[in-house]
Amino acid sequence: MDNFATFVQFIDEWAWIGWLILIAVFLVIEMLTLDFTFLMLSFGSALGLVTDLVGIPVWAQVIIAAAAAAIFILFLRPPLLKRLRRGEDPTKSNVDALIDLRGIALHDITQISGQVKLSNGDTWTARTVTSVPIPQGSPIAITAINGATAVVRPVND
Repeated sequence: MDNFATFVQFIDEWAWIGWLILIAVFLVIEMLTLDFTFLMLSFGSALGLVTDLVGIPVWAQVIIAAAAAAIFILFLRPPLLKRLRRGEDPTKSNVDALIDLRGIALHDITQISGQVKLSNGDTWTARTVTSVPIPQGSPIAITAINGATAVVRPVND
């Protein structure tokens, strides 16, 4: 029993180093992820450090730090993420920009083959979503991109 008491006393005396290590580790991980989750965990660990410096028992420090981190994640992280993403360009790019783009069938389009000229000037190999072929010259819209093939549907203007 004496060893256990010595161990508990050791943990109680050196807990502040554990809190500092946790803070540093969480901050390094946050720099790699940039998601604010580990930043909130480091804030909780900082509160654990403060409670240790005040003299609260280790078991209470852990509970307070965990509760604080959970509160930070639930209530502080969402507005920070919203503020961070506020200036993002809402314009779609890459493949996302092609979805619903209109064009004309250059050749008959089947479920196996075809070719389209899009309104942005690109020419793509294409296949149709339905079993009904799309005749040459018909207006189309892209529903998906599958590799280098546009999956298209007929458009009734």
